[in-house]
Amino acid sequence: MTGQNCILLGAPLDSGKRRLGCLMGPDAYRTAGLARALTDLGHDVTDRGNVAPAAFTPGQHPKLHALEETIAWTHSLADATQAALQDGTPIIMGGDHALASGTVLGAMRHAQAQDRPLFVLWLDAHSDFHTPESTDSGNLHGTPLGYVTGREGFDAFPALPYALPHDNIAIIGLRSVDAAERAALQETTIQRVDMREIDETGIATPLNTFLEKVAAAKGMLHVSLDVDFLDPSVAPAVGTTVPGGATVREGHLVMEMLHDSGLMTSLDLVELNPFLDERGRTAQLMVDLAASAFGRWVFDRPTRAY
Repeated sequence: MTGQNCILLGAPLDSGKRRLGCLMGPDAYRTAGLARALTDLGHDVTDRGNVAPAAFTPGQHPKLHALEETIAWTHSLADATQAALQDGTPIIMGGDHALASGTVLGAMRHAQAQDRPLFVLWLDAHSDFHTPESTDSGNLHGTPLGYVTGREGFDAFPALPYALPHDNIAIIGLRSVDAAERAALQETTIQRVDMREIDETGIATPLNTFLEKVAAAKGMLHVSLDVDFLDPSVAPAVGTTVPGGATVREGHLVMEMLHDSGLMTSLDLVELNPFLDERGRTAQLMVDLAASAFGRWVFDRPTRAY
């Protein structure tokens, strides 16, 4: 296995929702040994520290939570991700899922500069396809895919170089999609894989279909892994728990297939809220999953005592 240059970026973003705690996520990943796990696999690891939001002035909105702060994070994370992609494989340690508005934007800019298409694999219980107008909660962590695909209502956000094509997106693990999002998604060609389909066909079949598409297009692949992709019985440290999620083994299979494909060019680890964790076991599991994405085999996985 050829070692990669892995670049860790902390994104202590906590503006995408009202329940606080995700700002502690980057340090939890560091404490859980993410850098060591990657180094042990033969990769070079550079931790560039935590990104900070661009300057902003908070405003008052009747519904939207922390709009200006989230926009500021989008600017800074886009720049940081784009810069990291020029040097290696960025791993963005969140932080809530609003960070993906910036990381995917940065990946889009980089892919355009390389004259390659960008694909996005969204591992999540939710589709995050809302707009600032359609969201009932006002929480912007539910809008990143709406933003990067060019839906209306994001005029205050950084301009997109292009709208990410629906055909270039797969959302796997769905089990909590509200009526407005469902209606909008049904008008798209986004590959949508809910937990019933996974129960019926397994997780490998739809994932392999998507990876074959990425490979055929010689695309770059940004992966965004939300803690709530996993079942809360094994990953409790998230503020948006939805029962019936992926098992530990299904999570590792996805990551192992990503490594086998050699297609992943950037990775988000999002929505870890250490304040809700149990003796760090969610952080440890997320580190283990990241290690599988970078080449750890089942025979290499350490036994943990909690």
